[in-house]
Amino acid sequence: MITYDRLFIGGSWVEPSDPEPLDITSPHDRSVIGRAVQARPTDIDRAVAAARASFEAGVWRLTPPEKRIAVLRGFNALREDNAEHIAHLISLENGSAEWFTRAGQPGLSRQANAYLKAAEEFGWEETLTPSDPDSPVRSVVRREAVGVVAAVIPWNSPFSSATTKIIPALVAGNSVVLKVSPENSLSMGFLAELLERAGLPEGVISVLAADRETSEHLISHPDVDKIAFTGSTGAGRRIAAIAGEQLKRVSLELGGKSAAVILPDADIAKAVSGLKFGSLLNNGESCIAQTRVLAPRETYEEVVTALKELVESLKVGDPNDPDTFIGPMIRPDQQQRVRDYIQLGIDEGARLVTGGPQIPEGLEKGNYVTPTVFADVDNSMRIAQEEIFGPVLVVIAYDDEDDAVRIANDSEYGLSGGVWSADEAHALAVARRIRTGTITVNGASIAFDGPFGGFKASGIGREYGAVGLGTYTEYQTITV
Repeated sequence: MITYDRLFIGGSWVEPSDPEPLDITSPHDRSVIGRAVQARPTDIDRAVAAARASFEAGVWRLTPPEKRIAVLRGFNALREDNAEHIAHLISLENGSAEWFTRAGQPGLSRQANAYLKAAEEFGWEETLTPSDPDSPVRSVVRREAVGVVAAVIPWNSPFSSATTKIIPALVAGNSVVLKVSPENSLSMGFLAELLERAGLPEGVISVLAADRETSEHLISHPDVDKIAFTGSTGAGRRIAAIAGEQLKRVSLELGGKSAAVILPDADIAKAVSGLKFGSLLNNGESCIAQTRVLAPRETYEEVVTALKELVESLKVGDPNDPDTFIGPMIRPDQQQRVRDYIQLGIDEGARLVTGGPQIPEGLEKGNYVTPTVFADVDNSMRIAQEEIFGPVLVVIAYDDEDDAVRIANDSEYGLSGGVWSADEAHALAVARRIRTGTITVNGASIAFDGPFGGFKASGIGREYGAVGLGTYTEYQTITV
């Protein structure tokens, strides 16, 4: 039993305003696996006050960038040393299969290293060459920290979401209050332990698990200068409204309903094998999951059959079992939400190829759903338009390439996607026509040096690399 009876505020473990802990339950069998106290608005006030005091005192923001980089490199090394434990904690509390949580650890290193490399090469202060050579004025352009950052993250990939925000925010010299989901109290408590050991100055970082009401108190706090949020589009709209009222800086990484376009010349076996990971990673609880599979009419049934065989071959069960590919949903309400969408697909008239709303046999004690594939789906159906956030795939037929691009773009979202083709140049040409922030060709993994984020209702701003680092800075121009 893992217990956290204190809150991590400003780099120290302190007594909470509410000492009653929350039971953290296993998605696998709903047993209690830990207990952790949760932050309340008064705790948020303490964390923001500590962040504001540290920022104004300059204990971190005035530290030279190379020293800030060194501290964050040390933190990343601590995380790497504890990668197995982190993977186990996330599987325990999230229900993510251990193949996924373990496979994600090297990605966290690549993500951190891309930020830190960008910081080493960043133009923290540059003198511009005057456009008029006769001008007596020169401009010195500086990149300053924004101030106090409220980083609010979801439950589905807690370590990735956390480090995506805190590493660039901290390396830029900001003070940070990281608000995490109650479900992730155990893994994020361990994150706080690593940050404590990393050697950041007092007041610079807080890690607080809290409910939605308390989260809104944080993002509305007058001493918060920037909000960095990952989560649902609905929550993102609310946060954007608050940020607009208060003129806070804001970056939002929101939902997705990404399309995988299988072109007529694609190797169907390779494409479907790639979609095992592109569409069903993390139990389908992933914003970048390619859950709309677009197939040409001439090979449509072949694609449907291949997806059916793939999904039926995947083991559903205990996330700690090395043979498990798909674990449980994180909570009973999320389990019911996915089952309701599956029933909705049946009611809308889609053809149920495999799966269904029933709970997998023998797994009734947990938050399990049956992985499902729908065929004969029209893109106007709700199962094709709304983010389900579970292992549910829809296969949509298209007539020609223009039709495929039209369907792919016919969504309020624009976060991710994929194109499959035997001709890489052709695939790139199609990818350029799809309105989405990130798109992969033939199953390539997402790189961490390029910007990541969404078009349309999938968000505002970008993360990763130099572009992501820049969102945590303000420009200051000094003319001499």
